[in-house]
Amino acid sequence: CAMDATRIADYLAICETKARYCRTLDTQDWHGYADVFTEDLVLDTTPAGGYMTHGRDEALRMIRGSLEGARTAHQVHSPEMRFEGDSAEVTWAMQDRVVWGAERVARMGNLGHTGYGHYHERYIKCADGRWRIASQRLTRLHVDVHPG
Repeated sequence: CAMDATRIADYLAICETKARYCRTLDTQDWHGYADVFTEDLVLDTTPAGGYMTHGRDEALRMIRGSLEGARTAHQVHSPEMRFEGDSAEVTWAMQDRVVWGAERVARMGNLGHTGYGHYHERYIKCADGRWRIASQRLTRLHVDVHPG
């Protein structure tokens, strides 16, 4: 179905938010990374073997604790978006490459992984006009673990 100019602008703004998500996560710009989420973020990585977290601060603490010192590359593509007022449901195909730091290699017993799957997200258009992620669920189709 056709999108009007406002929806096209919203579509592009959501794509930009997700691009910032990937860049700030991979560069470990934690302040910039925090800004892509709402304060009441719900993060669900249980389908990928992770955890359920409520609140941006707690999610950032968990993510930072898990990835600090690692080198990562997150890539997303092929967004499917469905708008409902000032919110949007978005599914992104994703790939992430994680190379653990030396301390984590010893704990994990491997050098890292390359994962393939999907982000299932709900975006909210906030009072400042910016789109932010209010909920995120990560599902995996396949993970290549890189032995140590």
